[in-house]
Amino acid sequence: KIINPSTLSQQEITIGLKEALSVGVKNSVIKASKKGGFNNNKLIKIPFPRDAAKMKKTLVKVGMQSQVDKFELKLNEAAEEASRHAQDIFINVIKNMNIKEAVSILNGDLNAATKYLASQTRKDLYLKFRPIVIRSMEKVSLMKYWGVLAQAYNSIPLTKKIDTDLEDYVTNQAIDGLFVLMAKEEENIRKNPSARVSDILKKVFNKTHD
Repeated sequence: KIINPSTLSQQEITIGLKEALSVGVKNSVIKASKKGGFNNNKLIKIPFPRDAAKMKKTLVKVGMQSQVDKFELKLNEAAEEASRHAQDIFINVIKNMNIKEAVSILNGDLNAATKYLASQTRKDLYLKFRPIVIRSMEKVSLMKYWGVLAQAYNSIPLTKKIDTDLEDYVTNQAIDGLFVLMAKEEENIRKNPSARVSDILKKVFNKTHD
């Protein structure tokens, strides 16, 4: 377990948790925003929208697998592009967090702080991140690739029009992916002394026993 909380002040624990999350964000953004950061990572790769699964299945049947693949690639490229601009948004939210029950979070699961961040700030992060995602979608021409698929699907007799909110979908999927990476980073800080890159991280996350 983690160091005995009685040797640390509530303020030190809170600062340490925020520092761990900030380090996690920085490292996660680097991983997510590189070329293939989403697309080549099975943990966070964004799939074809689930509410359009029938659309995908139908288009593949009529020989449009390559167009479907290109669209899925663009989905992930949009998330990668948006992630480049995520760091400041996430860190500002972390700085303003009032971490309740800091001791229980510190001694909780290996991703307890990340889970707490997600539960407390999701709505705020979504509102701030969505405009960035929209600009990123425009940069990679995502809607052009979606338009090709939608036009082909809607031209097939007896199909029901698909009304997928891609802006919402990519925003949520990108945030989910960043949280997955952050959880891994938090776990690394908790388990690996060399990942504790500041004095407060060393003080808060030092273990008293193996």
